[in-house]
Amino acid sequence: MNSFVSFVCGLLFGAGLLISGMTDPSVVIGFLNVSNMASGQWDPSLMFVMAGALGVYLPLYHFVVKKRISDNKAPVYAEQYHLPKAQRIDRPLLLGAAAFGLGWGISGICPGPGIVNLPTGSLTVAWFVACMLGGIYLASRVMRR
Repeated sequence: MNSFVSFVCGLLFGAGLLISGMTDPSVVIGFLNVSNMASGQWDPSLMFVMAGALGVYLPLYHFVVKKRISDNKAPVYAEQYHLPKAQRIDRPLLLGAAAFGLGWGISGICPGPGIVNLPTGSLTVAWFVACMLGGIYLASRVMRR
């Protein structure tokens, strides 16, 4: 059942990315290029997608997840919640955020849309996902040391 629920959630997430246009790198780059704000060319759609996502998730987190955690209940389809334990900003967080932001800003693709775009057959997307997986592998090797 867990695999089925994960599959359905992945489909829902991917459909949301497609419907909102977040799989189009030009939309992301149009949002990140704030220098276009003065000319009216700036694209705020990513901000609205994020606000919509937060508008749905924050009440659910507050009224469902947080309550289940305080009652020592596990998630419905998992053995435990996987919440961050780190409470401070450290070097790995800053380096990872910088690497993610650099890759996202250059390509206009982040991991979710990259995977959703794989079936298009785009060589650019394939290279992005291959490099992303390589970066994940290298970072995991460095973090183990």
